[in-house]
Order: sequence, then structure tokens, then C-alpha cells
Amino acid sequence: MPAFDIIMAQINTLVGDFDGNVEQVLALVRQTEAEQQRPVLVFPELTLCGYPPEDLLLRPSIEGRVNAALDAVCAGVDHAYVVLGYPRRRNGKLFNMAGVIHGGEVIAEYAKQCLPNYQVFDEKRYFETGTEACVVDIHGVPVGLSVCEDIWEPEPIAQARAAGAALLLNLNSSPFHRGKQQEREALVAGRARDNALPVVYVNQVGGQDELVFDGGSFAVSAEGELRARAPAYLDSREHLCVSFEAGRCEIEPAEITALLDPLEAVYQALVVGVRDYVNKNGFPGVVLGLSGGIDSALTLAVAADALGPARVEAVMMPFRYTAQMSVEDAAEQSARLGVAHKVISIEPIYEAFLASLAEEFEGLAVDTTEENMQARCRGVLLMSISNKKGSLVLTTGNKSEMAVGYSTLYGDMAGGFDVLKDVPKTLVYALAEHRNRHNPVIPERVITRPPSAELRPDQKDQDSLPDYEVLDRILELYIEDDMSAEDIIAQGLGRADVERAVRLVDLNEYKRRQAPIGVRITRRGFGRARRYPITSGWKIGH
Repeated sequence: MPAFDIIMAQINTLVGDFDGNVEQVLALVRQTEAEQQRPVLVFPELTLCGYPPEDLLLRPSIEGRVNAALDAVCAGVDHAYVVLGYPRRRNGKLFNMAGVIHGGEVIAEYAKQCLPNYQVFDEKRYFETGTEACVVDIHGVPVGLSVCEDIWEPEPIAQARAAGAALLLNLNSSPFHRGKQQEREALVAGRARDNALPVVYVNQVGGQDELVFDGGSFAVSAEGELRARAPAYLDSREHLCVSFEAGRCEIEPAEITALLDPLEAVYQALVVGVRDYVNKNGFPGVVLGLSGGIDSALTLAVAADALGPARVEAVMMPFRYTAQMSVEDAAEQSARLGVAHKVISIEPIYEAFLASLAEEFEGLAVDTTEENMQARCRGVLLMSISNKKGSLVLTTGNKSEMAVGYSTLYGDMAGGFDVLKDVPKTLVYALAEHRNRHNPVIPERVITRPPSAELRPDQKDQDSLPDYEVLDRILELYIEDDMSAEDIIAQGLGRADVERAVRLVDLNEYKRRQAPIGVRITRRGFGRARRYPITSGWKIGH
């Protein structure tokens, strides 16, 4: 009865860092070989170069770097089998490859057959499509290989089964969105049952620009029963025992880490996204404007959880319209979290701007220009602190605001990373309450008071926007479900609210193109997942 151990090597790679990624692989190989006699280490998709490498794949030097990385891994492996992903050129064509390394060489390779080209994926820009199954003998067991999207289509796993595979290893770089882990497990369980083939699904972890990879690697039996699940968002080395008898492969039950609460899954995605963006880009810390409102309060909590309070600075920038409770609540939250807190009034800067523009503004009525100028004064202060200290400016706009343009270019949009860019306003409130259940770091009245930008006396968000419950439902149907205005109205939402919201989404593409990136937590975040023209004759009824 041949048997071996599989290690689901769930790691956090850095795009383009071949040396660092190779060292991560070899460190796990050395540790595992010292402990086990027949290990098979399975790493994620495109481990050697990191995912997604984007146009780095078009660089002429990529081939040499991949070959050098593969040589280094081959030289560092003793008795283990190592299965990992990398880009590989064959006959002038580039493939998204999974390879098996043993005995100092690559003994088998599989080219990914299903290349995703939707939402955040653009693989057909770079890769050619594989056509053949790969089944490799590992300790007497015929093992099939597949890569990420291959498991979402029925043909590749059926092809591997027909080629004699008794076990399938699926290498992944599958980014997070809400509910994604349940989707993965249900899909893979169905594929396993349909083909009577156990599946080991290994996913990467960590943040890469706007994408967050949540790990959650798992294994299912030939009957589709869950045998193991790795933790979400953590580097981990999960151990599986595999047996093989009479042509049938069995994965013994192992540890099944509990799924995260849905709100906790989103919150941790934000934390990981911030941590990795800041750390992988070498920023010493972050600075943000803390207004006393809900968005900046949640952003501050995420930043402190991601980086630790010593690397976070909060700046309250009051003006004549800033309520005293906002000043007090900002100071209170900073104290609760232990972050540095500064107060810098924008009053003198605003007056200086007005004086400089007096001739230009002469005879013109006061309007939103003066409101936007307040936001731009704050943006200048934060960017100046960033330039001087090297800290990254975190902006605090949420998805609802980004959608309808309720934001100021070169003002509250000025910065390097928007933590809440893909978080609708209603979810902002839910996440703030969720975070406070662990430890009440956000003052209660920040959550309960009506939202306001405080750019004019007694201003409320709902003076300019529909109720957020209504607005967020419209935005979900229009942005994530691609429904037309008429179809949304047919769902029972008011025509005036729908037509106004849809029109604002379409008009404000130009703003979003100039906004900083932020963590993607839905299927259709602004950025890689939704690419619309700025100049367009598209009509709202479409």
C-alpha cells in the first residue's frame, strides 16, 4: 500500500522576487525533509514569480530568471517531491506551468488549460493555452496536476481522470471576495464526486496591490467530503496522509480549521491588504486624516491592527464647521488604539487660499468650490507629512462614495492606498460594530451619529445622497450584477433614486481613474475588476 505525506504549503510570495520566493520554498523543503521520509510539498500557482506578475511576463529577462530559480530549487531538494508553479516558455510560447521537482530535476510539467480573462484576471494577454493532461508517478501513485481555473471547468479534471490519475493536485492563486471560500469548496467537492477523484487545493496568502489572497487551502475525498482545511490569511504548512490501494487513493481526515465569520473574513482581508502593501513597498508607517467620522475611524482601526500602533499617525484637521464631538471622538479613538495623534487646524491655510483666489472668485457665489477647498487643504497637509516622514497616506473613502463621486480630487482622494475603496457604506458600519465586539476601540457615537462630511453648517450625507441602505442596494445591482436602470427599478427601487445613482456612477469614472488603489473584497471592485471608458455615449437605461 504505497503512501506518502502531502504538505499544503500555503505561502505569501512577492511578485518579481525570485530569490526571496525560492528561499521560502527551500526553507519549507529543508524543514519537511528533516521530519519526513516521503513528503510531497505542494505550493501555489506561479510561486516562483508571484501572482499576478502582469507585464513583468513581457520582459525579455523573465525566462532567464525563471530558469535560474528552477535550478536553485532543483539543487536544494533532496528526497522530497516539490510541486510548484512558474511561467515557462516552450517553443516560443509562454505557459502558466506547474512542475514536479524530484531528484535534482523537473520530472514533469503541466500547462494550465483554462486561462481566466474576466474581473481581475487577464491571463490570455500573456499565456498560451495548454492542451494535455499530466499524470506523474509519485511513490507509485498516479497523480494529476491542474492549475487554479482548471478546477472551475469540468474538462481538465475529467481529462486527468481519463489519463489514469488517482489523485489531483490543484495549484492556486485565488483572490478573496466575500463568500469565496464556500464557493471554492462546493465547486471542488462537486468536481471530486463527478470524477471519483480526491483533490488537494493549495492557495496562496497575502496582499498584492488591490488583491488579497486568503489561503484556506483544503482537501476533499473522492466522495467530495472535506478532509482538511488550512487557516485563512496565514502562512501555513498543513500535513495530509495519503494511502493508495487497489487503484484507489484516500486522504485521511486531518485538521479542519473553522471558517471565519463573514464579517471577520472581510476585516482580515482589509488588515492583510494594508499590512502587505505597506511592508512589501517598504513604507515605515502610515498617516491618515481622522475626522471623527465612521470611515476614518474604521480605517484607523484596520491600520493599527495591520501595522501596530507605533507605525500609525492620525491627524485631526478641524475647521469652523467641525463639531466638537468630532474633535473629542478622534482624540478618544487615537488614545484607545495607542496611535500618535496630532491636531492641525486648516483655518489659516484655507484663508490663505481664499486670499490668493480673491480676484479669480470676485463676483461669483459661494458653492461647492469652497467645500472642496477644505478637503484640498487637508490633502496638502497629509501629503506634506508623507513627503517629510516617508509614511504612506491612507485615504478613507468608501465604495458608495467612490461610486457616485462623493469625494474631492486632490483632497480626500489624495493618498496612496484607500483601505475602504471596495467597502460599501452599510458594510462600513457593520465592520465597525464587528471590530468593537472584540475591543471597543471606536467611540460609540461615531457609529450612531448621522454621517457628515462637515464641509458646511449642519451638513448630512443624506442631503446629497439617497439613504445608504437604498444607495448600496442600487450600486450592488448596477455594479456587481450589471443590471440596467430599468431592471433595478423593477426590483422595487424608486426611479428617481435609481436614475440619479446610475448617472452619477457613469459620470464619475474619471474620478475613480485618479483614485488610489484599495483592497478588493467584492466581485466587482473599482480597478482591475471594472474597466469602463471615461468618454462615452452610454445611456443610463442600458
